[in-house]
Amino acid sequence: MSRKRVGGGLGAAQQGAKFVGVSVLAGAVLAGIALPAVGAIGLAAKGTVEGFDELPADLTRPPLSQKTVVLDADGGKIADIYARNRTVVPLDEIAPVMQEALIAIEDARFYEHGAIDVRGVARALNSNLDSGTTQGASTLTQQYVKNVFVEAAGDDTDLVAEATEKKIGRKIRELKYAIQLEEELGKDQILENYLNITFFGQQAYGVEAASQRYFSKSASELELHEAALLAGLVQSPTRYDPINAEEEAVKRRNMVLQRMVETKDITQEEADEAVGRELGLNVSQPRQGCITAVHDAGFFCDYVQREFLQNPVFGEDSAERKARWELGGLTIRTTLRPQAQKAASEAAKNGAHADDQATAAVVQVEPGTGHIISMAQSRPYGNDGDQFQTTLNLNTSGAMGGATYGFPPGSTFKPVTAAAALEAGVSPAKEYSSDYEMEIEESAFRNCDGTASGNALWELKNESQTMTGTWDMTDALGKSINTYFVMLMEESGLCETVTMADKLGIRKGADESPLNAYPSVTLGGQETTPLMMANAYATFANRGEHCEPVSIVGASDAFGNEYAVPETECQRVMSAENADLINAMLAGVVEDGTGQQVGLQGRQNAGKTGTTDERRDVWFVGYTPDVSTAVRVGGIDPFPMENFTLAGNWVEKAGGGSVAGPIWRQAMNGALEGIPASEFNKVDLPRGGGDDDDDNDGDGDNDSESDRGRPGNNSDNRGDRGRGPGGDGPGGNGPGGNGPGGNGPGDWDWNDWDWDDFEWD
Repeated sequence: MSRKRVGGGLGAAQQGAKFVGVSVLAGAVLAGIALPAVGAIGLAAKGTVEGFDELPADLTRPPLSQKTVVLDADGGKIADIYARNRTVVPLDEIAPVMQEALIAIEDARFYEHGAIDVRGVARALNSNLDSGTTQGASTLTQQYVKNVFVEAAGDDTDLVAEATEKKIGRKIRELKYAIQLEEELGKDQILENYLNITFFGQQAYGVEAASQRYFSKSASELELHEAALLAGLVQSPTRYDPINAEEEAVKRRNMVLQRMVETKDITQEEADEAVGRELGLNVSQPRQGCITAVHDAGFFCDYVQREFLQNPVFGEDSAERKARWELGGLTIRTTLRPQAQKAASEAAKNGAHADDQATAAVVQVEPGTGHIISMAQSRPYGNDGDQFQTTLNLNTSGAMGGATYGFPPGSTFKPVTAAAALEAGVSPAKEYSSDYEMEIEESAFRNCDGTASGNALWELKNESQTMTGTWDMTDALGKSINTYFVMLMEESGLCETVTMADKLGIRKGADESPLNAYPSVTLGGQETTPLMMANAYATFANRGEHCEPVSIVGASDAFGNEYAVPETECQRVMSAENADLINAMLAGVVEDGTGQQVGLQGRQNAGKTGTTDERRDVWFVGYTPDVSTAVRVGGIDPFPMENFTLAGNWVEKAGGGSVAGPIWRQAMNGALEGIPASEFNKVDLPRGGGDDDDDNDGDGDNDSESDRGRPGNNSDNRGDRGRGPGGDGPGGNGPGGNGPGGNGPGDWDWNDWDWDDFEWD
């Protein structure tokens, strides 16, 4: 009956059998022949090992995962992102004392033996027999092979367990591949690979990351006592962690130093001097990921990552793209302009504070390229415990990390209806007359399949009872006349309107699918995103040529190989002449319409305000020929924005012009600073000759807004009256328009309105 020593382990007879077995194993491996059965240690037991000759001939070494660097348009770093904190460095950039320390403690005869150190095996067995402890006998090459399999396993716990399981089969696999690598790579390359692949604890993979983590210096600058500490970590990064287990770390470091004396790498005096030193830690907290992005560009950084993971250009399927991203080592060049991002971030934070109930979202797109040049929010990006942080990107769709459904754009959608009408041949001079409210049958509108959109009756209103009269398209955009755009869509077509929206890139905020053909779409009743709205208006600025938004313009791997990137896809979606007309009409909005208080000085600019049901969302979307910007202000969970505090100011009633507009102006001025002013293409804008008499007294004067000197016609409000829709969902986004009554039937009493604070929107 065999005897076990105190503390467990194998008895003398079993150790002897193991010694014999290992000797046979070593001889077999070195001879390159199939292993015989060795009953004492079960070398060929079922399920433990394949025949040596049956193992694949070559070890597949996956590239080492490294950090990815995201750069802005000027080449500046936005953020480092990695699954594993590692920076691969060549051997000549690793301090010689670090190389010596590692070899001394892990494999002192590394440069003398082959893939297996038979003398080391014998020494380990003798030591184990004498002391009752367990001493390993794996060479650095064998350890490197194990680390290759661990690296390939990634975050798969089952594969990691398989790569580290204590079975003779794993040892045989390591031995065979160690032989291959000794012949293929040579000692120096194996040492370099080992130092770059191994884990040193505290999220540090490879010696360069470890040196930066513990000492805030490069591996080339390591001193003796520092190198000994890092070398000691390899055996057990947790047990010898110098941050959390200083006493154990000191013991292990001193052990390495004494071992270096034994291997004659250093003198006893040098070791004693190093032993007498403090650990000398200068810990750097690993900062990585989009939460570290400069210029508050965390949301843009997150968008770039999602673009990479979802775009087929970076891999055939999601698994391939994920693997490529986690491997890292990429340099990704983006469209972000630091000047524009800084301006957008400051504007968002000036417009709403992080602890406000409402959040400001700002996004900017370059007309003609689709480049996203800024993306900002008033709340900081992150999820590390700050209650005001968020990773919800309010500028983008749910599919790209945004709000679940997006947000209804309100009257900022009306230019889309106008664009569809122009393309259908309707003149900007087209006039409609109405009272401030009207009833419309859904059956007047046709879906894209030719069927009626419904049979319900819709009662809709303008912003106020003074909004009665006759308007052409320019005035209707300037004053945001709901009734006009419902009648306009009845003439030009519901299907044509949603089709134009799709061409302009305005889609559902949830999944980026096309909008539904609901008549309320003309009043901005369906959810979309600020990015889509900014890009749609950029199409107007680009004279009708739409470019899909892009954030990545270049990507290369750790070896400098360039990857394909999404190309800017541009196509004409409306005539240049009609886009020019839209530009001219929207220029009027910032000249003397609902956006006049925020128009830019010294630059031609155009835009549109928007306010949705119960003032839950307020918008301003506007542009110059060079930059298009969308601003949306509202709750992450939308709420009626009346009588609340925003950016330290009391707001009785939020409006697109009063709340979103100033944010837009600041972001635009900052983005355009130093850029010469550009001009829109000049166009003759046809105008109607209607009353334009908001007080409907027939005198031809607009008592609320400028009538631009057009003659009156004493309209009796019996113009081409339209009939239309019923809305797209319960509790809002239905009849009623964008005014205080909301986008639903509502029960608003105009007599309760505070006319001193009234703004045309």
